[in-house]
Amino acid sequence: MPKTITLTHHYDHPPQAVWDVATDFDAFVEATKRLVSFDGLPTEPMFEGQKIDVTFRLFGKLPPQPYHMELVVFDPEAHRFESHEYGGAVKSWNHTLTVTETAMGSVLTDRVEIDAGWMTPIYAAYGRFMYRQRHPVRVRLLAASALDRPVAET
Repeated sequence: MPKTITLTHHYDHPPQAVWDVATDFDAFVEATKRLVSFDGLPTEPMFEGQKIDVTFRLFGKLPPQPYHMELVVFDPEAHRFESHEYGGAVKSWNHTLTVTETAMGSVLTDRVEIDAGWMTPIYAAYGRFMYRQRHPVRVRLLAASALDRPVAET
């Protein structure tokens, strides 16, 4: 039976900056490198309809397994994407990511429906852990990118 997990993370940065980090493959690799490693991620930016076939290793150590990702919806203006993913023991991993503006910056919401058969509770716990671990890395990347932005002249 599938299980849905939802996580929200708040950022002191505008939605566009958070979206840019959340949809950048290099930032994705940085944010997940201790938990999972991927071979075969694209070098071009994400786009709607993109199909990605990779191999992954949990914790970078376990045997490589094939994994397929498809960006079913990719809407940069609405700061929203939906992906359909599967591979290894995962029958389906349907991920919706949204970034919305708040008074203090923005909030990123990950909603993931996971079906891994009898292993669903294990993968749901892993997913919750993995998405939590991405947050501090994104905070660091956003802080670094804010330092790189030119200061507006007054």
